[in-house]
Formats: sequence, structure tokens, C-alpha cells
Amino acid sequence: MALDRRAEDTRPWIEKAQPRHPSLIDTRYVLADLYGMVNVPTVVWIDERGTIVRPNDVAFATDTYKAITGFDAAKSLNAIRAWARGETRQPDAEAVRARQSLPTPRHQLARAQFGLGRWLYEQGRLAAANEHFTLASDLAPDDWTIKRGSMPMRNLDPFGPDFRTLRAAWAEAGHSYYLPLPD
Repeated sequence: MALDRRAEDTRPWIEKAQPRHPSLIDTRYVLADLYGMVNVPTVVWIDERGTIVRPNDVAFATDTYKAITGFDAAKSLNAIRAWARGETRQPDAEAVRARQSLPTPRHQLARAQFGLGRWLYEQGRLAAANEHFTLASDLAPDDWTIKRGSMPMRNLDPFGPDFRTLRAAWAEAGHSYYLPLPD
């Protein structure tokens, strides 16, 4: 599942990957809202009964960005495979709930501001959209789905220098860009 402004924005990556499964594009950020995702890539483990057994967590399918992130893809892939094969014990519901971070009222307001900004953008009201994107980012400064999600609508590159500058300032202020769950 990709979080993007338009389905066309993800087409080059999907075509290059040639997946054998459907590729879904969430242009409304519904998935991020429902699961409390604040960054990508994020993985949620859901069992065959539809129960969350590991809430949203940082995981990578390759080591492409290991030099930047410090994350080893093999670690998360091996954990997912072991769980899917039944080689590891599924955590109980209370342990899963303890690991879930629920949105604060401030973060819910940030998501509402982001949604309003997207709507205004779609109506061609770019200046008003920008105001709501800024407010959303100020309300939830750790939510990178809001920051990066608004960048293309603000004519900023969510993968280029604009993003790298924003991320570097965040790190220089002592914040972690990715906050993985404990093992």
C-alpha cells in the first residue's frame, strides 16, 4: 500500500518492481489515520482472523537505504517470515495494545488539518491549503506522513533536497526519524 497524492505518482516504482500482488494507493491517507502511521515504510502484522498482532512498525524489504537509516532489512524480514510460519509465539492482545500508540487529540487535529489542506489543494486553493499543511505539521511535528504527504502539493520534492534538509534539521534537534518497536 502506498500513501501518495495520485495513483500515477507510484506507477514507476510499481512497474519497476513488477509485483505479483495488487498494489494499492491510498490517496486519502485513510490507512495512516486508521493505523496511526507517522512514517513509511511501515508494516502492520495482521493474522488470518483480521487481528493486529504487531502494530505499525518500521520495516524495510531491502537494504537500499541502510546507509541512511541504519536498519537491516533481513532482521525484519526474518521476523515476519518466522511469525507467518508459526515459528514464533503470537503476542497476546494486551501486549499488542501496550505497543500501539493511540493518537492524541493534538495529533487528531493535525490529521484533520492535513485532510482539509488536501481538500483545499484539490479545489485549487493553494495558499489556503499551505496554511493548513503548516498547521498540521506544527501540531504533529513527528508525523512524517503529513510532512512528506503535503510536499508534492506544496511543490516540494518529498525525496529530494527539500526532504533531506527537513530530515537533517529534525535529526540535529535530537529527534529520531524512525521509531521502531522493541523486539
